[in-house]
Amino acid sequence: MSIVFLNDAFMPMEEAKISPMDRGFLFGDGIYEVIPSYDGQLVGFAPHIERMNNGMQEIGIDFSWPLEKWREVCENLIEKNGNGNLGIYLHVSRGADTKRFHAYPEGVAPTVFAFAFEIPAAPVADKQQAKGYKVSTTRDLRWERCHIKSTALLGNVMHFQQGYAQGANETLLFNANNELTEASACNAYIVKDGVVATPPLDNQILPGITRFMLLDILKKDGTIKMEERIVTMDEVFNADEVWVTSSSKEIAPVIEIDGKPVGNGEVGDVWQAAQTLYSAGKHNY
Repeated sequence: MSIVFLNDAFMPMEEAKISPMDRGFLFGDGIYEVIPSYDGQLVGFAPHIERMNNGMQEIGIDFSWPLEKWREVCENLIEKNGNGNLGIYLHVSRGADTKRFHAYPEGVAPTVFAFAFEIPAAPVADKQQAKGYKVSTTRDLRWERCHIKSTALLGNVMHFQQGYAQGANETLLFNANNELTEASACNAYIVKDGVVATPPLDNQILPGITRFMLLDILKKDGTIKMEERIVTMDEVFNADEVWVTSSSKEIAPVIEIDGKPVGNGEVGDVWQAAQTLYSAGKHNY
């Protein structure tokens, strides 16, 4: 993947230059999104852009492009990088000031950067082909504004690394009340007796686009009961199935937590039904 977008221009990656005084570099002062695309077709495009705009508003970055401008950037990146299965990374920082000062500067133009990268083929709703995830658990030690998709991801990175070092694919996080929040880079769910439950949105949880689309699809279909409610870690350890979702993973079945099997240790039937519905409906957003 060699062609990127920087401040209204497409260029080879090696030609893209950003000031070391950019607040995205100095403070992690920015907002980002990752939008998957398969054979040139974007998944969840409008909700991703809406979440990015909401994030910029939350942190006071005065920047707004119309939806079609962002679509043009994404589609050009897809075409210039060979189509196929690509993730599109979008990044808006507050921009470069002349000095390092904590307060938001005035009169600074935001930096807009985007690039494409290869992602795996879309998941298939087949238990025999599904990749079962192994995860670890830990107390959530990140900041208290996790609903903002900030580029300042050190807390998430440290939690992900903790699980990665233990041979896990992800790390499930819980709060001081021993309640499930999310994972280091995903939203989280349990299934018990055929009912899917996921924690309700608040400042502890990123409003995932895959989460939004999955819950909307399940509600409209009605064949799988779904609840948004507090989920305790005791429920997690006693669940029949556990899932994590993200734009690149879609619905990933968890088969092991802290070295112990989830349910019977195999990918579950409810996962297969949910992934089937998601695969059929994901291009409607």
